[in-house]
Amino acid sequence: MKKKGIIVAAFFGFILLTSTVMISLPGLMTPIDTETTITGTPADNFPDAQRAQFCGSGDAKSTSYVREFTIPTVCTNPLAIVTDFEGNVWFAQTNTGNLAKFDPLTETFTEYENPTWPPNGRSMMWGIDAAPDGSIWYTDETFDSIWKFTPHNEKYQRLTYPSQGDALPQKLKFEGSQVIVNDFTGNKITFLDPTQAEQKDFNYLSIPSPVDDSVTGDFAMDAENNLWYTNWLFQQSGVLVKFDQDGYRETVVDTGEELLPLFDHIEVLALPETMQTPNGVVAGEDGKIWLVDTSSSYFFSFDPDDETFTQYVTSDPPLSSYGNSSGIIKTPISRPYWVETNDMGQIIFNEQTANRMAVMDPKSETLVEYFIPSMNPNWGDCGDMQNCGLAQVFDFTVDGDKIWFTEWVENNIGVVDTSVGLPLDIELDSNIVTLQAGESKESVFVVTPQTSRDLSDVSLILSDTHDFLNVDSDPSAPSNFQLDFDAPRPITATISASEDALPGTYKVLLGAQTDEVSVSKFVTVVIES
Repeated sequence: MKKKGIIVAAFFGFILLTSTVMISLPGLMTPIDTETTITGTPADNFPDAQRAQFCGSGDAKSTSYVREFTIPTVCTNPLAIVTDFEGNVWFAQTNTGNLAKFDPLTETFTEYENPTWPPNGRSMMWGIDAAPDGSIWYTDETFDSIWKFTPHNEKYQRLTYPSQGDALPQKLKFEGSQVIVNDFTGNKITFLDPTQAEQKDFNYLSIPSPVDDSVTGDFAMDAENNLWYTNWLFQQSGVLVKFDQDGYRETVVDTGEELLPLFDHIEVLALPETMQTPNGVVAGEDGKIWLVDTSSSYFFSFDPDDETFTQYVTSDPPLSSYGNSSGIIKTPISRPYWVETNDMGQIIFNEQTANRMAVMDPKSETLVEYFIPSMNPNWGDCGDMQNCGLAQVFDFTVDGDKIWFTEWVENNIGVVDTSVGLPLDIELDSNIVTLQAGESKESVFVVTPQTSRDLSDVSLILSDTHDFLNVDSDPSAPSNFQLDFDAPRPITATISASEDALPGTYKVLLGAQTDEVSVSKFVTVVIES
């Protein structure tokens, strides 16, 4: 098997685990050979026994914050998604090779058939963006291609991605006058000139990886036009790379040399050992670089000024996302996947195996997690449990106060309306706790209702980031309770550092959740030497 096949099968086999339950991925792992009933729809790409798993398990659903819409064509496996400059939502269908558009005003879909797509072809299309001229560009990993779709004449154009050997064009973004693509298995970042798309051959600049045999992850541009991206070895280690593209291009102009050593304009920083799968990267408005780790429940900020990482954590995945009917799942994790920012400087990411979209405000250090209502039980250890499983939300896009996302195995797109008021608020007695190794201290927070009705079945959020930290509630107090609309509830949590705790600054998460949304805040824990 080629290197690309080995890495992709191992990586996606890993991230598509529901904790410890392995699920196969079409096109990357051998499907089960069972009877296939021909329907004349994209469902024919799957045997009958796998159709509920990959084509959807129910109708579109809604909550107070999330609304879903079912795609007219069955079993399209929607993935990459973006909004254009007119507010239309575009997404790529991995099981049809087509692009589709959703008009939020009329709530109608238009699906555009790709006449050059091979019959029964499938491809994971991870990257998509809208060009300034209104065209839609997206990546295609199976055929190592970039596609350009022009809406006014409904024309598809396939552009061969520059590759030597293995290639997997993944995320794609327009930045200024260039298109940037990360080559996941080809181990490089590529800059393309979109104005040369009509030419047979077009110029490009590729930045090779500073780490041999690694993969190249997501990328982001900061306010000073530096490009940040990750290189990492699967479940081992990795680096954060900063490329001074302006400095490089200025040197090219000054010297007149077309080919200069790229590494003269690159800085390489080791990632924390606790960050094993740094998929998503984004530059925050405060200058920090934010990264999410798909091997855990962690996400991180990096401060370029002092070159320090700060580790954060999501709340625990809800039982409904994994089921655990077998009892073998001991430590469920949320797997943050991709990350973006919005106009308010908030950090937004999808939690793949928690079936949630998350919004983190770096200023207030508040984390809000929105539950996705559709759940496919074939992606969880659900047994006889009702309302259990995952929709496999693999991509999203931010448009004002709306977060649009795709549900890869439910054949839906959905939207989170972050303008809807939250049902509760969290007030911390103190946002800093100082401890010695082996010491414990109480921290009080208040869960305050924000509605005119009682909230039933509210549960606490108590999460930590390191093994030597622990946060617990009063064992005599209930972990689930009714929050009366006129009665804020104080909660006493105990934060502890073990005897072997390392000096440093850490985070713990305190909050509460309903069955639709969770609200929590980070407490800074300083362990003194």
